[in-house]
Amino acid sequence: MNYRYMGKTGLRVSELCLGAMTFGRESSEEESVQILDRFAEAGGNFIDTADVYGQGTSEEILGRWLGGQRREDWVIATKVRFAMGKGPNDAGLSRKHILDGVAASLKRLGTDHIDLYQVHGWDARTPLEETLSTLTDLVRRGWVRYVGASNHTGWQLQKAISTAKHHGWEPYTCLQPQYNLLSRGMEWELLPVCLNEGVGIIPWSPLRGGWLSGKYRRGMSAPPPGSRVDEAERRNWGEKWSNMNKEPTWLVLDALHEVAEQSGKHPASVAINWLLQQPGVTAPIIGARNLEQLEPLLQATGWTLTPEHLQRLDEASRPQPIYPYDIADWAMAGR
Repeated sequence: MNYRYMGKTGLRVSELCLGAMTFGRESSEEESVQILDRFAEAGGNFIDTADVYGQGTSEEILGRWLGGQRREDWVIATKVRFAMGKGPNDAGLSRKHILDGVAASLKRLGTDHIDLYQVHGWDARTPLEETLSTLTDLVRRGWVRYVGASNHTGWQLQKAISTAKHHGWEPYTCLQPQYNLLSRGMEWELLPVCLNEGVGIIPWSPLRGGWLSGKYRRGMSAPPPGSRVDEAERRNWGEKWSNMNKEPTWLVLDALHEVAEQSGKHPASVAINWLLQQPGVTAPIIGARNLEQLEPLLQATGWTLTPEHLQRLDEASRPQPIYPYDIADWAMAGR
């Protein structure tokens, strides 16, 4: 596996990041350990989790595994923002919740530092200066090495970057957005901000909740029983069948299967390889319930799609711009 720099930092991470959201939820601890061992065997060194995943269970499983590893070999990322209890200060990005959150995550992970600490979303109720100054304090104390963000809009990300610059605080080194062949909206504003500011992109849900895994083809009338998409319908997640069962989805899947067949690769490998070739992308975050699901994801590296295949996927998946992005495209074309 190759390694890439995280944005404009000197931190090098594997070009695939292992997402631990399934640990303790869809995956037992035994299965989680198997996944971690296989990722390590493949050359991965970058793992992403969050305090809210299983209300700490994911961090605990990762921490027990990490205890048997050489800590310096691993880049461990986690997040803070969402509710970890029912108390009035058990959520958000206040100084109190961040300090409580990082202490709890360090304990669950069994480590004295977190390599990448990310805010899991925007908090409109907390002054941005309070959040950014607290994150800076964590870096200065040595509890955290780098800070980043997830689930921000373009203006939110730019405001955070500009505010940190103004005060001389720690900058966001990476953004964790949803980005895949079926979700390309981040290209309109978030991508230009990241490229302009040197922020690395570590996309979550590179397979759009399973839609790009190879299980889905035009003509299907329902998701496979027990699949993530099937579960999404019951839980009202974004990748539910009733949201995605539409012509633009099937056009992308037609192109994905066509390119996979022509290149002799698994559709999931193709979908992730496409992401690896997008500007600004450092490492897609891959997630699996078991070793069988993990294997085609690990096969996404070590090769590149041809220009023709990239163009086929680009054209099939390019979203129709809405205002003001349609005007911006028109203006940039010099018309």
